[in-house]
Amino acid sequence: GLFAMAGQVDMAIYFAIWGLVTAGLWVITFRINKALAVVFGSLVLLFALLAIGEYSTPVHKLAGYVGLFCGASAIYTGYATLLNETWKGQFLPLGVYDAVPKNEEAEDVKF
Repeated sequence: GLFAMAGQVDMAIYFAIWGLVTAGLWVITFRINKALAVVFGSLVLLFALLAIGEYSTPVHKLAGYVGLFCGASAIYTGYATLLNETWKGQFLPLGVYDAVPKNEEAEDVKF
């Protein structure tokens, strides 16, 4: 074929890099809500397990279960966000963090 198949090392590096990117995004979610932090936290765990799972079948299987949890939490978070924003209320809880300081300068920026 035109492209060679990726090996174990290639896939482990690929998952590890995405895990690092996702870990950075996960930290940012601590200023948004707890539901989003659960999604990104479970995604970081998922990428770590997928990287390790390239060398261990039981870990790879565990990654599948974590992936199911991550997907379910993402569906809930997305649905709750859309529902709450559309009807301007809290119909499904997202776990808002208490006393998150606001950046006054950021509110002045217009796009």
